[in-house]
Order: sequence, then C-alpha cells, then structure tokens
Amino acid sequence: MMDDSTPGGRCHRPIAAAALLVAALGIFSAQAVAAEVIDVQGNRRIDAETVRSYFHAAPDGRFDEAARDAALKALLGTGLFDNVTIERAGERLVVHLHEAPVLDRVAFEGNKKIKDKELIAVIESRPRGTLQRAVVQSDVGRILEAYRHAGRDDVGVAPKIINRGNDRVDLVYEVMEGGKTTVRQINFAGNTVFGKRQLAAVIKTSATNLLSFLTGGDEYDPDRIAGDREQLRLYYRSKGYADASVTSAEAEYDPALHGFTLTFAIDEGPLYHFGDISVACNVPGVDSDKLRRALAARQGALFDGRALDKTTDGLAVELSKLGFPFAQATPRITRDAATRRIDVAFTIDQGPRTYVERIDIHGNTRTKSYVIRREFDIAEGDAYSKTLIDRAERRLKNLNYFKTVKITRQPGSASDRVVVVVDVEEQSTGEFNIAGGYSTTDGLLAEVKLGDRSFLGSGRSVNGSVTYGQYARGIDLSASEPYFLGSRVAAGIELYGRQNQSSPYQSYGSDIYGATLQLGTPVTEEIGVQYRYSLYNQNVTFDPTSTAAAPSLPVREAAAAGPQWVSSVGSTVTYNTLDNTRSPTSGFNSQLRQDLAGLGGDVKFLRTSEDVRYYHPINDDVTALVRGQGGYITGWGGQQAPLLNSFFGGPTMVRGFAPNGFGPRDLTPGTTMDNVGGSMYWATTAQLQSNIPGVPQEYGLKATGFVDAGSVFRYNGPTTFPGSAQSMQLANYNVVRSSVGAGLTWASPFGNLTVDYAVPLTKAAYDVVQPLRFSAGGF
Repeated sequence: MMDDSTPGGRCHRPIAAAALLVAALGIFSAQAVAAEVIDVQGNRRIDAETVRSYFHAAPDGRFDEAARDAALKALLGTGLFDNVTIERAGERLVVHLHEAPVLDRVAFEGNKKIKDKELIAVIESRPRGTLQRAVVQSDVGRILEAYRHAGRDDVGVAPKIINRGNDRVDLVYEVMEGGKTTVRQINFAGNTVFGKRQLAAVIKTSATNLLSFLTGGDEYDPDRIAGDREQLRLYYRSKGYADASVTSAEAEYDPALHGFTLTFAIDEGPLYHFGDISVACNVPGVDSDKLRRALAARQGALFDGRALDKTTDGLAVELSKLGFPFAQATPRITRDAATRRIDVAFTIDQGPRTYVERIDIHGNTRTKSYVIRREFDIAEGDAYSKTLIDRAERRLKNLNYFKTVKITRQPGSASDRVVVVVDVEEQSTGEFNIAGGYSTTDGLLAEVKLGDRSFLGSGRSVNGSVTYGQYARGIDLSASEPYFLGSRVAAGIELYGRQNQSSPYQSYGSDIYGATLQLGTPVTEEIGVQYRYSLYNQNVTFDPTSTAAAPSLPVREAAAAGPQWVSSVGSTVTYNTLDNTRSPTSGFNSQLRQDLAGLGGDVKFLRTSEDVRYYHPINDDVTALVRGQGGYITGWGGQQAPLLNSFFGGPTMVRGFAPNGFGPRDLTPGTTMDNVGGSMYWATTAQLQSNIPGVPQEYGLKATGFVDAGSVFRYNGPTTFPGSAQSMQLANYNVVRSSVGAGLTWASPFGNLTVDYAVPLTKAAYDVVQPLRFSAGGF
C-alpha cells in the first residue's frame, strides 16, 4: 500500500480531486435538467399531462429546438388546438394553448338540389369533433365538387360559425346553388364512319332539349362523361373497329351559350373482320367439338368485341355444365394489318381450384345486404362457379332496384381463394305520381300512385293507387314479400275496388271489389309457378235513362242476376328466358293461367289463357317480337260463364279496333247492340321495335311497326228472351281480324305511354274500329 507521504501518493491527490469535481458537476447538471419543467397554460378540456406526452427530450436530456418543433407540430396535428406557442422561461418551457371549439352541430342552408345526408357524406367536419379551419376550407371544395357532379358549376359555399358559448360552436355551410350548368352542345372530332346523330345516341350525356327536365341527360357530370368515352369505344369495337379509341373528352364553358360545349376526339382506326376462329383445349377429358356451339364469333364476319366477350362467357358456362368449373377460356388475338383480319384462338386451360372466401357488397346505400346476398346460390366457402355468379347478376338486374349491377372477382388471402365483389348503384324504388291524361279506353282520367318496390330497402313491395276517370274509377292496395318465411316463396295480398261506367264502347257498367292472396315459387331458373285464391263481388249495372234503346239480352240477364260472389283458385305457370324483364331484346316468355271458380260463391266456371312472346335481336337497335295468345272459358255444374268473365276483342289483341270492338255481338234491332263476349279467342302479333336514330336510349323512346291478327268467337250465353219465342240476332262468326300499323312508346317516369296508329285489313261489317289509340302500359 502506498503511503500518502510518498511522491506517488502525492501525485494522485490532484487526480482524485478532479474526479470528485467532475462527479459533483455531473450531479449538479442532472439536478438542473431534472428541474426543467413544462408549464401548460390555456388548456381547459385537454389534460396537461396529455400535452406533456407530446414532448420528447433530446439525447442529452434537454428539450432542444428540434424537440420543441416536433412537439409543436404534433400538437397542431391533433386538430384539438387553434394555436400553439412554446417559449422558454429560464429553466421552464411554457406551452401556450388555444383549444379549438367543439362542434355542436354541422348543418347546411340553401341546398335544394342535394340533400343534407348526401353532403354530410362528402365532408369531414363532424358534430362532437373540433372546429378545424383547414378542414372547413377543404369541405367547401368537397361540396363544390359534389355540385359539379350534379351538373351545377355556378355554386357558392360560405361556412358560417355560430358561437354557442363554453367553447362550443355550430358550423353552417350556406350554399348558393345558382342555376344548373348544362351541356349545351356536343361535338365529335375525327369521326368519319359514324355521324353525329349515331354517336349521340350511344352516350348518356345529351345537349339540352325539351325532355331534359325529365331525363336529366344534359347535366354536366365528369363521371358520366368518362363513362361516355368508354361507351363510344365499345360501340366502335362492336362495329369492327378493334383499334378505335376516344383520345379525349373536353368540356369548355361557353358564356354565350350559358353552358358547356363537350367535344369527343375519336381515333377510329381501320375496319377489321374475323379471320380464323378456333378452340384449343389443354384440359384432359374436354371435347373441343362440344365447345364450338358456344362460339358467337364467326369467320369472315365483321369484328365484334361483344362476340368475344359473349363467347368467353359461353365457354365458361359450357365448361361448368361439363363438370369443369375451374377451367378458363382465354381469347388470344392475332391481327393481320395487311388483310385487316383478326384471328382468334380461344385457349382452354385448367385454372386453379378456387373457392369463395367472402362476398363484398359496395354501393348499397339503401338496400339491405341480405336482399342482395339471397340472390346468390353460392356462399362463402363454396367452389367458385362463374355460371352461378352470372345467374346472381342476372337476378339482381331483374330486381329493378339498381341502375347498374356489376360482379367481379378479386384475389383472396390465399392462391385458391377469391373475393366476389358486388358493385351496385342504387336507383329510386319509390314512386309517387300524380298524373292526368287521356286514354281511348278510359277517357279523361286522373291517377295517384304511391308505392315502393323495396320498402325501406327490405325487398318488400308496397303499392297503392287511386284512379278517377271518365269511364273508370278504382282503388288498389297491394303488398308482397319475395322471400316468405326465408324461402324462395313469394307471398302477396291485393285489395281492390273497380267501377266501370257505360262508355261509347259498351252500354253497361260494372262494380267489382275483392281480394286476392298469392304464393309463388321458382321451379327452375326459368320456370315459376304462382298459386292464388281470389274472392270478389261483381255486378253488372245498367242505367235505363242513359239510352232509349233496350239493353242487349245478355246485359239484361246479367244485371237482373244482381251482385255475385266469385270464389276461385288459380295458378300461373311462367317460363321466362328474357335477357331483361323491363326492356327485353332476346328470349322467351310464356304464361299459362288457369282459374277455377265455384269453391263457394255464386258462379262456377273454368277459365284458361296462354300468352307466349319471343324476342330476337335483329341488330343493336332493332328487336323482333312474335307473340301468340289464346284462351277458353266454360261454365260447369249446369251454369254458364258470367258475362264479365268472358273474352272481348279489342286493341290488346288486335290494334286498330276499339275496346270491345270485335267478337260476338247482339245485332237485334232496337237494342244497344253490345259486344256480348265469347268463350274462345286467339291472337298473334309480328312486331319490330327500334330505337330512334339520334335519340339517346336513356330517353326511353322506341318506334314500332306491327301486324296483328286474331278473333273472339263462340258465344255460350242466353239467346232467347224469357217468356217469348223471340231470339236474339247474334253475330257469332270466327272472322279473322287483322291490322297493320306503327307506334311510338315512351318509357316515361309515369310508366310506359304508347300511341299506336293501325289500319284494319280484315274485319266483320259490325266491328268497331279505332285506328288511333293512346294507352298507358305495355301491349
């Protein structure tokens, strides 16, 4: 051990003293840092410790400039404060806060064209959140953008802040909507093959015209214009121009027109025809020859992109039917620029075995998800089947709840999993109409209709209507559930009351009121059966003061019988392969209807009718329709069929004839000479229906040309006057009535409105003709 008195011991004394000094300074410095505090001022709702948690010391333990700057940015980023300042006061950091007010309410004023709930969906400011002025300014831009999509560009938005005290405010966006900014003119550049009228009919956007207030097609909507570009490209692609493109769609505001001028620039490219069409199958066990029947493309035909899509879908369906649901068809295209031909080889490969991981539904802002899911025959975990997916898409479109339905697939969480994505765009299913007009059958009339095809988005249908016409009045209430008790059984009830008065077409009136219960179920995808029970009271009325002539014998007998209860059971068998139930262009629709009355009630009869329609597309714009219909009624149990349940010839069978215009007729002199109805009828129609060139399809205007033929015959009612040997002079011949004509149908917001002009070609001398007809509803 070294003694302190030695030289070595003495030399260690300064070192030890220095070490003690450094240690003392370190302790003093640590105490100084530990003494540095953060003083939070101005906070009322936010806890001071919460504010301090945003400060992180530098490696040396102090809050240097970088640490203070990071804390400042973090505090401002929370959106809880309007203003934050940080300053150093000696060894203290002082944080001055001004808390952002809390939003009690977010409201809109002056908005009429866009509802509050739609604007709430596009802004970020929310009640019970904080007022952030940067967000408010962004919200103004979002509201303006929403109005631009609604076709209004001359819109002003002013945010207004109303102080409610205690750091609480209301935020009100005052909207000055201004006038609607419309598309006044549409031009096409670069088009040499198709004219302006043809291309204008392809797109949904239209220039302002007389019908724009109903269709809304002239509203400036960037999304719609983007869709129009694609529709134009697809149109050219379907006409042989495989390389066609729409290079731009520019909209310029024209102050002179007070609206936009829209110009589509088109590069048409060359015209192509199909070359060799082949099927190459790489899946063992699949016969390529069986797949050729699914080929929609034909060698030498004009190139049609839709034929490729249709063939691809058809091959997938055919492969699924053959037991290969995972096989995939891919078209491989080879262009020959010199010969302007396109060879297509459809290659069949075994795709991976895929299963449905989940079904995602987007866009159903109103319709409940289960309403969409129940249209699928597959669920999560099932093998993916394109056939079943296509079937579900077709069902969803036929519901008529949505403007558009598109089902796509996306990769799932594993290579053998797919996500089925259902994108829908809702359309209004509610209906409230107050209409007035003229019908050649009912005369002047007014109608109020209220209903919803999907009540509260549930898929249930609820409807009510009141009609008051010159010759007809009525009320109708109905409700239906398409999935009764959770099964694919539709149930419905209808309550009705109808009163028909004498008119130029018949001398008598009728009163009918009652109810019908219905149950319907699909047998297959194309075949459905509906069962019903009806109980109603019917009565023939005749006002002797309305005419000096005596009523026809069947009318007199029916009126004398008084009110009669009809209790009947019935069924309707439907076979439907239509591509679209609202506006079909291809497929069959057949309805066989039978009703048996006599299970209680006062009358007994069996009534059968059949209506078959076949649609076939001639080209993109023209659809052919062939229709045949017929029926038979007979009494049983010793009774004759009632007058009101017999068949009467008119414009629903052969256009060009008046209501009750043909069929068995009483020709007895001195009587009203009414059509007394027949027990049998037949009718047939051949019709061409076409879009009108230059008129956008969204207007719903279609022209028709038709030939009708038919007859009503075999009267089975009374022929001899009671207490007299005198007999009724009856015209009861099976004379063929026929006509040719043209018409115009408008799918208006109030339903189909039709005007027809038909010229009878063959008729009986006693028939009543009516060349011009106005009607509501379809033929």
